[in-house]
Amino acid sequence: MYAICLRYSRDQDEANDILQNGFIKVFSKCELFEGKGSLEGWIRRVMVNTAIENHRKNKVKFISTDDLSGHDMALSSPSSLTNLNYKDLLELIKKLPIGYRTVFNLYAIEGYNHKEIGEMLEISEGSSKSQLSRARSWLKDRIEKMEELGI
Repeated sequence: MYAICLRYSRDQDEANDILQNGFIKVFSKCELFEGKGSLEGWIRRVMVNTAIENHRKNKVKFISTDDLSGHDMALSSPSSLTNLNYKDLLELIKKLPIGYRTVFNLYAIEGYNHKEIGEMLEISEGSSKSQLSRARSWLKDRIEKMEELGI
C-alpha cells in the first residue's frame, strides 16, 4: 500500500501521511467491506481515494485544456523501450509533475476512465485527457533522452 501512496504523493513524508490516513479509514470503516472481491482490492481503493482527498485538501493544480495547442493533445507514438526496465519507468513516473502523475496513475495503472477521473479530481473530462496526454509526452521525451544517452 505504501507503493501506491508513493505514486500519488510529492515525497515520502506525504506518502506516509496518506498511508496512515488510509489505514485509519480502513480500520474505522472495516464494516463497509462486504466480502465481495478481495480485501486487498478494497484497501487499495481506500488508499487511492485517500490520496485523491489529499490532493483536494492541498488544492493540487491541474492544467486547463484551454492552455493546450492541438499538438499537445496528440497521442505520442510508442518509442522503443528495449533498455528501459520496470524500476526505471517507476522512477520516471515519480518525477512527473503531480497533476500529470495523478491522472496517469488513475488512468494507466488503476484503470479509471476520464469521466471517473474528472469526477474524482473535480476537473473536466477534457482536463483529464490533457493531463494524460501531457504525462505521456513528458514520459516519452524523458525515455528518448535516456535512450540517446544509452542509459
